[in-house]
Amino acid sequence: MPRIIVFLGPSLDTGTAQSILSAEYRLPAKRGDILAAVRDGATIVGLIDGSFHQDAAVAHREILAAIRAGVTVTGSSSMGALRAAEMDTLGMKGIGEIYRKYASGELVSDDEVALVFDPVSGTALSEPLINIRYTLDAAGQQGIITQENRAALLDAAKSLFYPSRTYPGIVAAAGDAVERETGEKFLLWTEENRCDQKRADAIALLEYIRDLPP
Repeated sequence: MPRIIVFLGPSLDTGTAQSILSAEYRLPAKRGDILAAVRDGATIVGLIDGSFHQDAAVAHREILAAIRAGVTVTGSSSMGALRAAEMDTLGMKGIGEIYRKYASGELVSDDEVALVFDPVSGTALSEPLINIRYTLDAAGQQGIITQENRAALLDAAKSLFYPSRTYPGIVAAAGDAVERETGEKFLLWTEENRCDQKRADAIALLEYIRDLPP
């Protein structure tokens, strides 16, 4: 039987993950964690979440070492999408829309997927920019905001340091560029309709591993 180790954090709760794929779930990966998984006998590694600034990030060379050791290494959603886009020609398998956007060059900065989260519960405390983009697109399609509002809110989100990116914070940062009534309508809409592409991509990776042939 393959030994599957998945590095997961705020992108998806562990309970949902376990219902999709029976695996060993570890905290977001930092420098050296991929090599530790290989030493522990992993035959398949799923890299979803990883450290960005609080610890040294997963190194390219450790992923390459895992691949050369015969380990199947997959990535999606967050740090996994970044590393897969950088290393898909070297054997790492990328999954999901965020990976595809990095691979195509549509996204270039790790700022797009960065957020802060509670280290105990894993709950996200800020919104990653990539999810904000999808949410603004959906709000525009549903007539909640105009294209001008979308542009102003996206500019406001980009102007904030990633730990400060919350929807109330974004509306406040947009100031007079978005009318008060529109801002309030948008915030009410996000309570039930915000998009979470990182979660969707994390699920796609787990389903991909689950469906791999023996």
